[in-house]
Amino acid sequence: MAINRASIAKELLPGLNAVFGTEYGEVNDEHVPLYEIENSDRAFEEEVLFTGFGTAPVKGEGEAVSFDDAQESFTARYDNETVALAFAITEEAMEDNLYDTFAKLRAKGLARAMANTKQVKAAKVFNNGFSTAASDAIGDGQPFFSASHPTISAGTQTNLFTGAALSEASIETAVIQIQQIKDDRDILIGAQCVSLHIPNDLMFTASQILNSEYSTTIVNNATNVNDINAIRSMGVVPGGMVVNRRFTDTNAYFFKTDVPNGTKMFNRTPLQTKMEPDFDTGNLRFKARERYSFGVSDWRSYVGNEGA
Repeated sequence: MAINRASIAKELLPGLNAVFGTEYGEVNDEHVPLYEIENSDRAFEEEVLFTGFGTAPVKGEGEAVSFDDAQESFTARYDNETVALAFAITEEAMEDNLYDTFAKLRAKGLARAMANTKQVKAAKVFNNGFSTAASDAIGDGQPFFSASHPTISAGTQTNLFTGAALSEASIETAVIQIQQIKDDRDILIGAQCVSLHIPNDLMFTASQILNSEYSTTIVNNATNVNDINAIRSMGVVPGGMVVNRRFTDTNAYFFKTDVPNGTKMFNRTPLQTKMEPDFDTGNLRFKARERYSFGVSDWRSYVGNEGA
């Protein structure tokens, strides 16, 4: 009996979409706490970072108001990549009525592959954030985490800390440094720490530091049992810790600030699935496809430490 591939495809597609969607949703969206998410309707997006205005001068009675221009600092470019993967149901599998079980298993695997790819790409911005390779530079020509971010006033600023393992002291240093972040005109912007982002390896250390009532700092082989944990009591990391399983450096950690429009994800084409027959092989092909991009518009949104 002839195989009606069109009928099989019509029968399979709703079930495969359901299995695919359920499995895709099982993978944690670890990119969501890291990025502001926006939609895109073009091949790429460009965001220009403006410097803001200077300090407002006193206006004398009867005098004209002063004018100022916000200048361009640098441009961040987001190239929307197409991510796609497929599997085939062979003509022989259809002949032997094995296509239903086979297809559902493959659909689950495909869903996890697509979801995991998105999380890996999201984490890559941070995993490569200390890299000095030109391909990893952000719009100002520096690594995401750098001690040499240029300003229009011919100075530099930093969002990089090195050589410090995660500890009370390193968190306190980061919180203070975040509060000292300035705009491109060297004006303090009042930035505050929001959350601590860490790999799996640091989750127990971070939990102890953030949640202990008393200081965990060890002096002369003993903890300062009479010192309060200022990080907890002052609430300087209000968002707590966020674990990302795709961070590859077991020592590196990152502090998110409240500076807006920092790291972004652009969604160009939402996840789509499609099934179609292949004339040459007689197979049925199930394909998943989506388009998106991740990047950095303003380095002030994070402070990074490579760890000890």
